[in-house]
Amino acid sequence: MTPSDALPAPARSNRPRRWLLPQTDSAQAASLAHEARLPLLIAELLLARGVSSAAQAASFFAPSLDHLLDPYSMLGMAQAVERIEQAIALGETILIYGDYDVDGTTATVLLKTAVERLGGTVRFHVPHRLREGYGMQSEILASAAAEGVRLVISVDTGIRAFAAADAAAELGLDLIVTDHHLPEAAQDLPRALAVLNPNQPGCPYACKFLCGAGVAFKLSQALLEKRDPERARTKILPSFLKMLAIATVADAVPLLGENRTIVSIGLEELRRPVGSGLRALMQEAQLDPARRSLTATDVAFRLAPRINAAGRMDIASEVIELFTTRDVARAKELAARLEKLNSERRETEAAILADVATRLVAPEFAAARCIVMDGDGWHRGVIGIIASRIVDLTGKPAVVISRENGEAHGSGRSIDGYHLLDAIESCAGLFTRFGGHAHAVGFSLPSDRVPELRAHLVDHARSRIADEDLGGPLTCHAELPLDHITPALFSWLRRLEPFGMGNEEPVFVARNVRLAGPVRTLKEKHVRLNLAQGPRGTQYKALGWNWAERVAALDLHQDQPLHIAYRLRENEHPEYGGLELEIADLQKSAP
Repeated sequence: MTPSDALPAPARSNRPRRWLLPQTDSAQAASLAHEARLPLLIAELLLARGVSSAAQAASFFAPSLDHLLDPYSMLGMAQAVERIEQAIALGETILIYGDYDVDGTTATVLLKTAVERLGGTVRFHVPHRLREGYGMQSEILASAAAEGVRLVISVDTGIRAFAAADAAAELGLDLIVTDHHLPEAAQDLPRALAVLNPNQPGCPYACKFLCGAGVAFKLSQALLEKRDPERARTKILPSFLKMLAIATVADAVPLLGENRTIVSIGLEELRRPVGSGLRALMQEAQLDPARRSLTATDVAFRLAPRINAAGRMDIASEVIELFTTRDVARAKELAARLEKLNSERRETEAAILADVATRLVAPEFAAARCIVMDGDGWHRGVIGIIASRIVDLTGKPAVVISRENGEAHGSGRSIDGYHLLDAIESCAGLFTRFGGHAHAVGFSLPSDRVPELRAHLVDHARSRIADEDLGGPLTCHAELPLDHITPALFSWLRRLEPFGMGNEEPVFVARNVRLAGPVRTLKEKHVRLNLAQGPRGTQYKALGWNWAERVAALDLHQDQPLHIAYRLRENEHPEYGGLELEIADLQKSAP
């Protein structure tokens, strides 16, 4: 089924996409399959994930708490733990400075809970997206210092907060930075008592792609295990992994290594939600862990948007209260509030997207290889999502800009092969602030500079994106003819979960399949096909979400030969359930 929190996407361009298949070392795959007693296809998929031995395969398929890395292998951990323990012993109030998204609010909840379990006193600050913006602000630190705070810990922020770190030092505040974003330069770190970031120079920590909540968790793990290692391992840390799994999935970090352990155990723990807030949020999201296990998709499309809605539409501090309150009635009230904000977010997105869709047909956008679109008063909390939707609609990089009171705030998303931050840095003089990475950027600039920015980005993309790169290639993972699909193979594929970035759900390719019946259109947007292949005419149903327009353009007929890229699904309906295909792409093949 389509995720309930995803707006229905208009069809992409009918431009054929390139399918990319990995080069597989067949001898190495056969050796791994034999050594680990795996189907050859599963061995091929594991090799692509960096799993090359039977021992590694066993660990991959059975994540456990023992796979969590030693937190003290993270640079700065010993100093951070020592200072926090000192603050707890002296009764000092600790300020946790968070961020307004799922990652930042979850990080705040985890560290706050850990310190309070150890007897510490904690207050927190989560900035307002529109009034304060991202990152630590000197004014907030000054206010905290005036109220007697002496220790500040940033979570999911701070690695580039040079001005705020200098202000903290001048105020006599000890600062511990916990973050996962890339430092600005190889040797440039903010002034702090300790910096915890696996991506800082010289840090030997093996998992470089923890989310911000993951770094806060490692600090919590070090604190809790030092006080009572047995209780921490058996009782507290598994409970923490519930929340950390949500943040890890929501932040779209690679689900490999320690992150795979975190999400695998966390999803299992989510079957037994204990906190009033988590139970209330699941109820609002219509998720019942007693009836079925939660998946990473449930987290990404049902839980994360509701948590994110607070920071996008209003104030994210309510998320902290939701996950820390023990008052059942208050938890239900806060969860209902997030549900309302999420509905407002969806309505706001839909209104802007409707405006965007009518404007995209203009010749200037049809010809451009990068879409730069601006609007008056567009809600800044959703423009990043709108940029992602334009990429889905057009297969082109997209930058969406909201203008208000002479200021313009923008967010951009890219396609594979086009480095969006490089594009932004090539006109850095236009901005008052910017940052990001290859696939996503954010920035602000005076509104009167928007036309110049648009012209520059359109020219930049024209010189660097070839026609065949538009739409982005479709990464496929293996050839799997339809008559090679079996329930046993599907069971092995399920063991590769949880799927996410770095451990993507496999997309398979079947060539020269036959359309074995008429095309059925569902709700005027979706299609269902019957496809057959092999000497016995093995048939499977194939469902294409938002594929009606593209299938109509292909002008398919009975017995049409096709190539299909697909994901394997299981329909659990008691009457007509079974294995079926979800269409990722379709192409006509020669008769």
